[in-house]
Amino acid sequence: SFFSVATCDGQNLVTEDVTVVEGDVATISCRVKNSDDSVIQLLNPNRQTIYFRDFRPLKDSRFQLVNFSNSELRVSLTNVSISDEGRYFCQLYTDPPQEIYTTITVLVPPRNLVIDIQKEIAVEGEEIELNCTAMASRPATTIRWFKGNKELTGKSEVEQWSDMYTVTSQLLLKVGREDDGVPVICLVDHPAVKDLQTQRYLEVMYKPQVRVSQNYPVQGLTREGEPLELTCAAFGKPQPTDMRWLRVDDEMPQHVVVSGSNLLISNLNKTDNGTYRCEASNAVGKSHADYMLFVYDSRAGEEGSIRTVDHAVVGGVVAVVVFAMLCLLIILGRYFARHKGKTKTATRKSKDLSCFTLLVMLFCLI
Repeated sequence: SFFSVATCDGQNLVTEDVTVVEGDVATISCRVKNSDDSVIQLLNPNRQTIYFRDFRPLKDSRFQLVNFSNSELRVSLTNVSISDEGRYFCQLYTDPPQEIYTTITVLVPPRNLVIDIQKEIAVEGEEIELNCTAMASRPATTIRWFKGNKELTGKSEVEQWSDMYTVTSQLLLKVGREDDGVPVICLVDHPAVKDLQTQRYLEVMYKPQVRVSQNYPVQGLTREGEPLELTCAAFGKPQPTDMRWLRVDDEMPQHVVVSGSNLLISNLNKTDNGTYRCEASNAVGKSHADYMLFVYDSRAGEEGSIRTVDHAVVGGVVAVVVFAMLCLLIILGRYFARHKGKTKTATRKSKDLSCFTLLVMLFCLI
């Protein structure tokens, strides 16, 4: 039960309004702030006495005494129904008599929660209609929609029958292949119930997704004289039953072997150049994936490495020749310094040649 305090100015009586879910227990309390041993009694909405002190004149056994004293009369009402809703009066026999009322409000949770779906099986791209109905609640229910964890917006209509409300919420949803197997949830917001929801799983059909992969060569170029193996994979709902290979804008070479989803060319040549297509279809539609084949020379990819080796060898030979020539110049310089001209002149030239030799050696180091 839910309570809100109600008092009357200048009086000793205190009570609370009660909100209770249908079928639960409501507790009514009539309390006296400053007791003077006056008699307390409780009356129903028809002003019939339920309890006079601790005595129950009313025949309805659903009313039971919880507590009685000079300062409080507390009574429980079990198995509450909508007919129990209304004002209940606490009276205190003083001079003059005092009276205060408490209101019982009865909440009724939805009797049933149902999702109706316009099409049990949808096709990608279609807009489908779902309706969620929460029947016979009080007050009216608020309905929320979710697709997976994402909240969606629906349109609600409320019908009132007597004191009860039936709410129907409509959701329009455009579905794609990614929605297949995703739950659509109808959730109820109502003060009488927690975590009430129902769900339906979407079933969406979609045309195939096609992918072509190269099995051999695993990496590198497709070269003349080598084999080529391709595999086609297709996934759809329903699963594709028809799969075929073709060559775009040309006939398929006679030496090409097609086995189910595989295409094999055992000995590539340049006449095989072109676009090879794998097509797959199911009840929804047809899709394809293309593979563009370009056949290279048999030695393609090797020339670059050969050139690199040749350049390295030539560079090494040139370096050795230059070094040998420099060493020869040094030796000749020293020889002429020893055997040519007079001693003084020879000595001067020797110094000059030594300087020349030093410069050559420095050049070699650089």
